[in-house]
Amino acid sequence: QVQLVESGGGLVQAGDSLRLSCTASGRTFRNYAMAWFRQASGKEREFVVVISWTGAIKYSADSVKGRFTISRDNTKNTVYLQMNSLKPEDTAVYYCATLATAYNSGTTNSRDYDYWGQGTQVTVSS
Repeated sequence: QVQLVESGGGLVQAGDSLRLSCTASGRTFRNYAMAWFRQASGKEREFVVVISWTGAIKYSADSVKGRFTISRDNTKNTVYLQMNSLKPEDTAVYYCATLATAYNSGTTNSRDYDYWGQGTQVTVSS
């Protein structure tokens, strides 16, 4: 059984930084692209950032480009989201997800991901 467990969310002020972690089990982690999505209250879930199975390819949504960075440590089965210069509009529940297809660079479409974490709340005050 595949499990993804996120951690690292919290309440911060605008301009602060946070690092989210997502640890996976039950699947050969290194073979799958991983992504972060987020969902603000009353809004649709949206793509944030993705990293390929090799870690060589990363793609970010325009709204976070230059501020958020994704990385992975295959020895720890963990993917990270470093969030800098946080803004109030970054407030959301953040979810990590693993792509359904192995050996792929990843996509921005949530339907391509088959396992999801429980989510971690990030709140940015102004």
